[in-house]
Amino acid sequence: MSTEPLLTIERLTKHFPIRSGLLGRQVGAVKAVDAVDLTIEEGTTLGLVGESGCGKTTLGRCIVRAHDPTGGRMLYRRPDGSVVDVAGLNEKELKPYRGQVRMIFQDPHSSLNPRKTLREIIGEPMRAHRYGTKEEIHARVGELLDRVGLRPEYANRYPHAFSGGERQRVGIARALALSPRLVVADEAVSALDVSVRAQILNLLTDLQEESGIGFLFVSHDLGIIEHVADVVAVMYLGKVVEQGPTDELYGRPLHPYTEALLSAVPDPDPAAKKRRERIKLLGDIADPANVPPGCPFHPRCVYAKDVCRTDPPPLREVGGRRVACHFAEELELRGVPDPDVREDPVVTA
Repeated sequence: MSTEPLLTIERLTKHFPIRSGLLGRQVGAVKAVDAVDLTIEEGTTLGLVGESGCGKTTLGRCIVRAHDPTGGRMLYRRPDGSVVDVAGLNEKELKPYRGQVRMIFQDPHSSLNPRKTLREIIGEPMRAHRYGTKEEIHARVGELLDRVGLRPEYANRYPHAFSGGERQRVGIARALALSPRLVVADEAVSALDVSVRAQILNLLTDLQEESGIGFLFVSHDLGIIEHVADVVAVMYLGKVVEQGPTDELYGRPLHPYTEALLSAVPDPDPAAKKRRERIKLLGDIADPANVPPGCPFHPRCVYAKDVCRTDPPPLREVGGRRVACHFAEELELRGVPDPDVREDPVVTA
């Protein structure tokens, strides 16, 4: 396995234009993703967390090129070791990349075509990329169904015959059809029951151990991210405000927004004498079409000072991590207890 990153994202931007008037003139833009820098290593899981509307899903869709980026670069290391900027590729040039970078969608009900059988759904990317003969595709579909815990005989059935967890397994099988190197899992378990979540998470972990697949795991559930991610990136208002190894970030956050998110993680012992105090942020997340000056988090931050209201903090390295806060070295922020002494039913069911 190469030591070079599988995917390096530099200043990636996605703005959606706001148009008005009879001529549809642009009067503004929604800054869904705003100058994001990230790296994803081969065979590891990067967890992407943040409130709804912070740009997590848009970033994931830009990575698979379901959205065309407004600006920035996405440097992808091909299997032969060469590096290409996929942000600037056309549809024809993107075809090999789309076979190697796949996506698991959030809603297992709407992401599967109800008029197609599982054989057609899972086999579709293989036909598009000319995987092999009809018989070879059918054999591969049966193999994938078995790998995700479904019987190969189900291949001729339609999605309505399956539960939500089973449909998500079909979505995973479709994502794995071309043996990808990177999978973007967009809230892949948020629509499932807790017991089914555990099964899906364990399945993804097993697949990573066997095949060395890299994952970008998008979620708002920090309890899940804690157990599946090697590295965590925290997004707020289209920007990454903190990134670092999971244990370090959870144990001692460097950004006030990260501290607030971690305070919402359920306490494993409700009867404990000393319980963590929940940090309640004032107000709602700002309008991405009208981002506040300075630090975008300053209107909700209890530690904000004058400089926070005027100067945007750069994403800089502090103690081996990256954080966008003027006072990261000075603040003593609270994390969560060591995960080794905590019990989480999500992953032990």
